[in-house]
Amino acid sequence: MTTSTTHSAHHLRRVFVWELPVRVYHWINALCILALIGTGFLIGDPPAIMTGREAYSNFWFGTTRFIHFATAYLFFFNFLFRLYWGFVGNKYANWKNFIPTNRAFWKDMWGIIKSDVFMTKGYNLHAIGHNRLAGFIYFLTFIAFGIQCLTGFGLYSAMSDWWFPNLFSWVPFLFGGDFMMRQIHHWAMWFFILFAIVHVYLVFYHDYVEGRGEISSMGGGWKFIEEETFKKNMEEERK
Repeated sequence: MTTSTTHSAHHLRRVFVWELPVRVYHWINALCILALIGTGFLIGDPPAIMTGREAYSNFWFGTTRFIHFATAYLFFFNFLFRLYWGFVGNKYANWKNFIPTNRAFWKDMWGIIKSDVFMTKGYNLHAIGHNRLAGFIYFLTFIAFGIQCLTGFGLYSAMSDWWFPNLFSWVPFLFGGDFMMRQIHHWAMWFFILFAIVHVYLVFYHDYVEGRGEISSMGGGWKFIEEETFKKNMEEERK
């Protein structure tokens, strides 16, 4: 396949990058985060709704809490599955794409920061899966996911009689008590809000600038990769 611009022609190769489990995880995670943020705001600062109806017929806050807790379980086990898939998935889902283990990883990250944030030219690193900066940010996001799960179930353990939330009854002590744990849980929510805004912007930015199918790839799994980039990646894997 060939795509032309006013300056040059790029020969593209269609490459299958994101496996079905990764794509399913991504969209379940996105929907869970939206539901948890929305219900979390209501739980943290519930509006004063005046009504003449009996309390038993106006159980909106209990429903909100139920949605939050049920979604939290889905979010938690979906997160555990992604941790597992980082070991058994294809090379684009592997943990080595997320954790900086050498100097080249940090060098590539700085080059991407200069290109994406400071809009400087001269750095042209097109990874097939996540680039180094995206991978590292996802690694930090996974840490935030873990903190959010710990603090959330730690808060829930005090009001649940089920054995699973009670496994987290030690968490309040770790985070300095219920008040501080609740604050950390709230701060982590704002991290996800900021991450989502930047993530969506960069996905559309790279899709527009590079034209490699960044947006559609999380639907079908395929990207269009420059032939030269694909060959360089294959050579690096053989080393």
